[in-house]
Amino acid sequence: MAPSLTSFTDDARIALDNIADRASALVNPTIRLGVTGLSRAGKTVLISSIVHNLLNGGRLPLFDAMRSGRVSDVRLEPQPDDAVPRFQYEDHIQALVRDRIWPDSTRAVSELRLTIDYQSASGWNRLFSPGRLSLDIVDYPGEWLLDLPLLTQDYRAFSAATIELAATGIRRELASDWLQLSSGIEMDAPADEMTARRLFEAFSAYLRACKSDERSLSTLPPGRFLMPGDLEGSPALTFAPLAGIPDSPAPKGSLRAMMERRYEAYKSVVVKPFFRHHFARLDRQIVLVDALQAINRGPEALLDLERALADVLACFRPGHNSFFSSLVGRRIDKVLIAATKADHLHHESHDRLERLTSRLVDRAIQRIGMSGAGLEVMAVASVRATREARVKEDSHLLPVIVGTPIAGETINGERFDGIKTTAIFPGDLPEDPDRMFRSLDSDAPDLPDINFVRFRPPAIDDATGAMKIAVPHIRLDRALQFLLGDRLA
Repeated sequence: MAPSLTSFTDDARIALDNIADRASALVNPTIRLGVTGLSRAGKTVLISSIVHNLLNGGRLPLFDAMRSGRVSDVRLEPQPDDAVPRFQYEDHIQALVRDRIWPDSTRAVSELRLTIDYQSASGWNRLFSPGRLSLDIVDYPGEWLLDLPLLTQDYRAFSAATIELAATGIRRELASDWLQLSSGIEMDAPADEMTARRLFEAFSAYLRACKSDERSLSTLPPGRFLMPGDLEGSPALTFAPLAGIPDSPAPKGSLRAMMERRYEAYKSVVVKPFFRHHFARLDRQIVLVDALQAINRGPEALLDLERALADVLACFRPGHNSFFSSLVGRRIDKVLIAATKADHLHHESHDRLERLTSRLVDRAIQRIGMSGAGLEVMAVASVRATREARVKEDSHLLPVIVGTPIAGETINGERFDGIKTTAIFPGDLPEDPDRMFRSLDSDAPDLPDINFVRFRPPAIDDATGAMKIAVPHIRLDRALQFLLGDRLA
């Protein structure tokens, strides 16, 4: 059995929060949908596209409530949590539609409420009242989710696991300065603020190097070290793992004691409040995964993505919610793993991307001994930035994608200016995903050659300037049906 993330006191507080939520839901039925992702997977774009398509009658043929005409109104309403920043949907959709730039990445928790008026598909239910469902979308960084396993680890275990991982593969090179500095530290010497700061800065530089576009590694706790916000410079964010920590208690006033205290403060000040106030109140969850970026960066990035997925999925408490069980320990009863940027491949490879991501998830589930019930994997594109075509090459027709690469992107030595549109043969994923994973487990991995470049958002003809034109997407309707279809039946 996996160790619990919470204490008895934490569980009692969470139960009180859930009782308050459920009492409110008796008057106003609500579903809380968490959206997170790993390494620039596109959370902000996904939320903006979902909201825009629902508000403006986008093409959602597989979303039954919309297709059948049972949805009579969708509107934005004030969110219920006054202390949580609002997800700035209007700014993000303007950046996408009017400016054709991708909005900034998620840096903190934000929230948005959509209310959907609908008619039930059941004639019996329609006799009583028209249906109404509030959808509270909670956006949060994937790095924060990867912090939750820290709640089960003391400082010694955290240090040992982090240093063991840092000694593998490319991480060894990226971590060399930090590991060298750490190995020369006398941990039981008197605590010194400047020593703690040097260790923190070297450790943070290692995490940033791992996350860079060139590496695209995913397992990078503590997450706030990469996005400190208003806690920057605080003692709770000024610590680092130490190597070879003995079993004996840390001497009072020592550097080790200081590090242990700050690590526990990080959990108390950062991780536990996020778990209690946000994560533990979720009903359903979307996890965005950029498998194409990991493939593009090589076998180490792909294996690290698998490790991160195992850590993420271990945090969820999947299972069916009854009314009474949800009062004390709400469970996330549906998790959608969305393989993003499907528009970077020809549609002939979409099912291969889905199968590959499913295999990645299956391996992660096996690692943690969890059931896959309530999990669904889909290949999606929140905003479709490309169209498909075929070009002739040596008497063969190649399936290509056509779009506008972002300024600075390079293909075969050609550097793009952000204006020119081009056709790209993206390459093929293997038909059998097991072949890729057998390759990963071998000494000579052979990953497919994928031509991965970033494209600008599509040009959308919005003659009125009102930004009411729904943005194109791939399979958002299928995703919405999985996540909301049963609640709008």
